[in-house]
Amino acid sequence: MNAEPNAPLFDIRVETHVARPPEFVYAVVSDLPRCHEWSEECTGGEWSGGEPGTVGAVFLGHNRREADVVAWAPVVRGAWDTEAEVVAAEPAHRFAWAMRTRAGRAQDSVWGYTLSPAPDGGTALAHHFRMGAPTEGITGITGSMSDDERTAFFTEWTAKVTSDMAATVERLKKAVESS
Repeated sequence: MNAEPNAPLFDIRVETHVARPPEFVYAVVSDLPRCHEWSEECTGGEWSGGEPGTVGAVFLGHNRREADVVAWAPVVRGAWDTEAEVVAAEPAHRFAWAMRTRAGRAQDSVWGYTLSPAPDGGTALAHHFRMGAPTEGITGITGSMSDDERTAFFTEWTAKVTSDMAATVERLKKAVESS
């Protein structure tokens, strides 16, 4: 958690080089039903509204988290579903989605990929996650925590998400380069 006033709760970015052109990489990262191939938590999903892969399209994701992940905190464990809305779809450049509330409104919790051409013809791929205001989920998790518990939670959760994202981009890189 960032202690600066008005700073986002999370602002995480991991990068890798992919030996394929941005157009090719974009076609893979924007195909959200495939995310189970590289994600730490997403086990699958499907488009549930709008034109797949375009701004405004809705994706229903299926997820799973083990019991030992930040085990002391009241996070979701086992299987659960999420809804996300595509908020950026710029072929060969940027693809991003915002997590939605139970009522279907986009939250200030955005995941995505930014792609830049690399000099060797490949792609500089950045995976990013930014949460400005607390989501419904974070509010539920941290609402009854003491200040010390909240600080510990955000520290541990940032480390967990950063590690997950690093593993995701490495698996994504392998999937893209082997196809």
